[in-house]
Amino acid sequence: MSSGPLSPTIVLVRPQEQGNIGATARAMANMGLEHLRLVQPAASLGRVAYAFAVGAHEILDRAVIAESLSVALEPFQRIIGTSSVRSREPTTRVLSPWELAETLTREDGSTRSALVFGSEPSGLTNEELAHCGQVVQIPCSPQQPTLNLSQAVLILSWELFQKRESAADPASSRPPAAPAEQVEGLMSQATEVMTAIGFARDDTFEGVSRELRQLSARAGLTAREVSLLRGICRRALHSLEDTSDRIA
Repeated sequence: MSSGPLSPTIVLVRPQEQGNIGATARAMANMGLEHLRLVQPAASLGRVAYAFAVGAHEILDRAVIAESLSVALEPFQRIIGTSSVRSREPTTRVLSPWELAETLTREDGSTRSALVFGSEPSGLTNEELAHCGQVVQIPCSPQQPTLNLSQAVLILSWELFQKRESAADPASSRPPAAPAEQVEGLMSQATEVMTAIGFARDDTFEGVSRELRQLSARAGLTAREVSLLRGICRRALHSLEDTSDRIA
């Protein structure tokens, strides 16, 4: 697997614990990532590292050891740092894990990307974050806002894995949302139905109409879905008209 936008190289800066490096390699293997770089000073890849890297020894075998962060990042066009940013003033908009996956999806397939993690005690320094064009933060409880290094790698890698799987499965791809004009036509027909059943006389009518419009905007209805709902409205109106004619 190449180191593309959704399959970034994982870069660990100054990792202190062999176990964390090994557990990171295992998390990467779980989520289909292959490329690992370690920035010195880093713990050696000894017995403990390999013991934690269950099923991922090859990732440790191929890991690149870099003398500095600048050297480690030389091959990459897209560089994303990770930080709790609680003790720092972020210099760029902070992405959520989901937004990270969405952002990388929009990259050209040839873009090489790197996801950078700091050392266990303190994360990335301001100087190290300055190498990163974007920053991602994993939301945590304020009572315990920091994650174990390998846990952080696993969470972000899982988001990227989910996005890759979705992109590879044609059945999971959703058609684009319908134009606003079509959605507005649906809202007009829904208003006709509500008026026909006497709902317009209710003092909550305006609020309900507004909430229906907000609901449709959040749902991102496709053209087919709009057509289906408009068909239901049309049949409901015809049925109400037939019933009215029979009563008359």
